[in-house]
Amino acid sequence: MFLTKASFCAYLVLAISSASVSAQFSPNYVPGRTTMVHLFEWKWSDIAAECENFLGPKGYAGVQVSPVNENVVIGNRPWWERYQPISYLLTTRSGNEEQFANMVKRCNNVGVRIYVDVVFNHMAADNANARGTGGSTADPSRKSFPAVPYSSTDFHTSCGISNYNDANQVRNCELSGLKDLDQSKPWVRDRIVDFLNKLVSLGVAGFRVDAAKHMWPTDLKVIYNRVNNLSTAHGFASGTRPFIFQEVIDLGGEAVSKNEYTGLGVVTEFAHSNSIGRVFRGKDELRWLVNWGPQWGFLNSDRAFIFVDNHDNQRGHGAGGADILNYKTAKQYKMASAFMLAHPFGITRVMSSFAFSNTDQGPPTTDGTAIASPIFNADNSCSGGWICEHRWRQIYNMVGFRNIVVGTNVQNWWDNGGNQIAFCRGNKGFVAFNGDTSDLNTSLQTCLPSGTYCDIISGEKSGSICTGKSVVVRADGRATITIAKNEEDGVLAINVESKL
Repeated sequence: MFLTKASFCAYLVLAISSASVSAQFSPNYVPGRTTMVHLFEWKWSDIAAECENFLGPKGYAGVQVSPVNENVVIGNRPWWERYQPISYLLTTRSGNEEQFANMVKRCNNVGVRIYVDVVFNHMAADNANARGTGGSTADPSRKSFPAVPYSSTDFHTSCGISNYNDANQVRNCELSGLKDLDQSKPWVRDRIVDFLNKLVSLGVAGFRVDAAKHMWPTDLKVIYNRVNNLSTAHGFASGTRPFIFQEVIDLGGEAVSKNEYTGLGVVTEFAHSNSIGRVFRGKDELRWLVNWGPQWGFLNSDRAFIFVDNHDNQRGHGAGGADILNYKTAKQYKMASAFMLAHPFGITRVMSSFAFSNTDQGPPTTDGTAIASPIFNADNSCSGGWICEHRWRQIYNMVGFRNIVVGTNVQNWWDNGGNQIAFCRGNKGFVAFNGDTSDLNTSLQTCLPSGTYCDIISGEKSGSICTGKSVVVRADGRATITIAKNEEDGVLAINVESKL
């Protein structure tokens, strides 16, 4: 096509801006890695060591960390105090700015990226004598946050959200009494952009945007576009944009749709969490997973940020209710996680929890205030109040499986017409599930070369032996697959790297 000088300049600007926005959809992982973990409420020093000692060696791609900026201190130290900002100073119970910067550097050095859960929809709710984790004070009732500083002119008019079918109310009123910032105001935008750019300068790879549903997409677009490219000093290629994944809870039937945010970044797909929970709780049949993906009402794969549970809905908060699986239903949870990691759909995140008996309970502490470090057991599992699902063999081996089969499609789907299914991932991996009340014992096509393979769920390959079950693949690619109904794990997985 023929372009005048003026139209060429306009075209060039459009092309550059389109490229910069589209780049926000890439997680910026080191090649060959595919999955991040949310180390919920971990200390920065513990995350740094975990990157070096476990996450890097096991092939994890990144860590989502809890909010890094100063939050209000609440008496019994519930987990949700982290979502009530007082300032953008980098001081929390997880550590200070120096410790955070050290963690990001150490994790980047072993190929594990850091993603910050950023909270800028709101500031803290009313709290008498509000004091933050960095010592800052505020008067939320007067919308006064001097450590930023924000004053009453920086917020929307006080009102509560009572009708989720009113988009204006959802985005301009207060969520649970949290003081709602007005992101259309230049001063507010400047403070948010300064905060995000500070994190970029320290080497983070992207952001989880908390409560994105409660902010106007037009405001978010301006903010995202003003964030700097990732830091070349921390190993990112020149021109790399931060990965953006936005919290938008949408199970349908509300005024605000997840589709309004897919042009800005990836979106948390809560329908995936809800649906996978229903299937592996036995409310829907496994055979229906044959068309898993957008046909289930999910976003397209490249826009869907997926998980079995997150820090909210594992506690019954957010969306999904009783359908959501968590660590307390371990067998079903491991099966759902294995399916998510075996299937090519979406951008995957593994949850890593601490134990809780009530839904407000904060992380394990040494004294009621200071967060305790996880205790690591000989079998890689955690204790000391930490669950560490990412250290369960059935989960970290499936993270490795996903890395191995990346780029392949589902093929040779098999089901028994009910709750037993199996499929190949190209000619690199095979997985089978038994959610039935009877044993699975049948000959299936694995799509793999002949040989003996170690099941990476019941054990793994150790030198020349399997520590768990083994599978003999015949010359035609078929093998007898057995999963008893009463086995600890209802799944079996093999791949080209688990061959003896």
